[in-house]
Amino acid sequence: MSEGKAKKLEYMKKFVELLEAYPRAVMVTVDNIGSHHMQKIRLSLRGKAVLLLGKNTLMRKAIKDQIATHPEWEALLPAIKGNIGFVFTRDDLRELQGKLLESRVPAQAKSGIVAPQDVFIPKHVTTLEPTKTSFFAALDIATKITRGCVEILQDVALCKEGEKVGSSEATLLQMLDLRPFTYGLKLTTVFDDGCVYSAKLLNTTAVDLFRAFGAGVANVAALSLGLGYPSLAALPHSVMHAYKNLVAVCLGTDYLFEQAKALKARVDNPEAFAVAAPAATSSAAATPVAAAPAEPSSESEQEEEMGDLFGF
Repeated sequence: MSEGKAKKLEYMKKFVELLEAYPRAVMVTVDNIGSHHMQKIRLSLRGKAVLLLGKNTLMRKAIKDQIATHPEWEALLPAIKGNIGFVFTRDDLRELQGKLLESRVPAQAKSGIVAPQDVFIPKHVTTLEPTKTSFFAALDIATKITRGCVEILQDVALCKEGEKVGSSEATLLQMLDLRPFTYGLKLTTVFDDGCVYSAKLLNTTAVDLFRAFGAGVANVAALSLGLGYPSLAALPHSVMHAYKNLVAVCLGTDYLFEQAKALKARVDNPEAFAVAAPAATSSAAATPVAAAPAEPSSESEQEEEMGDLFGF
């Protein structure tokens, strides 16, 4: 057996042992991470997690060879793509996520790399000389000279997430001494006791769960009511609708039942339930209202009043 093949078999054996030994694992991307940065990440995870990197082909082969014994591992195969690695742990995944995010460091934008996030330059007076206005003109950024320095007149969206950074954008960010990007391990997929899900769900709170559950119940209730098919989610709406129909019958007839007596009394005698507003009562007591002038009872009385007004 050649030395290269032996190393591959040893790697696949180690990968399988880690999957069996640890109940939880997180798949991470390791793009734009140098060797020195990776060493610091390994040191920060020592005693809490194990980071394993390697070729995707070997990871897939190791999983496929063990599918008969561990069929739950098959769900990992679609997620093994790109420059990824595995972080195995027995600790809480949210604590591990915080530890991994702490390892991210700021970095300058380089020409040709894919922007991991949007980059905005706020309007401000820079320290650049007026001779540097050509870089701003190439990017269609409005500027003016203020006290011998270039001033950016409005906020500028320089780079968009998922697009490559151009040479002019990278040069401008370097001249402004801006480090807009952060590089480190980025969580993509979680493997937790045989379940595979997106790492974004680690940030889900109880409020988000109740909101999603409520939206699902509302959809089921709407579908049940629309189809006329009874369900537990639609039961409160059906009972309320039936109660409204019964109350409508009571208001239109003399038939009464116990739950409709109060509503029937309000409709028959609304004055008994009318309550004067406290603010209106207090203002009326404090400021007496002047009596409205009596309207003339006839046209002759109107003419007499008009005559007195003009002195006739």
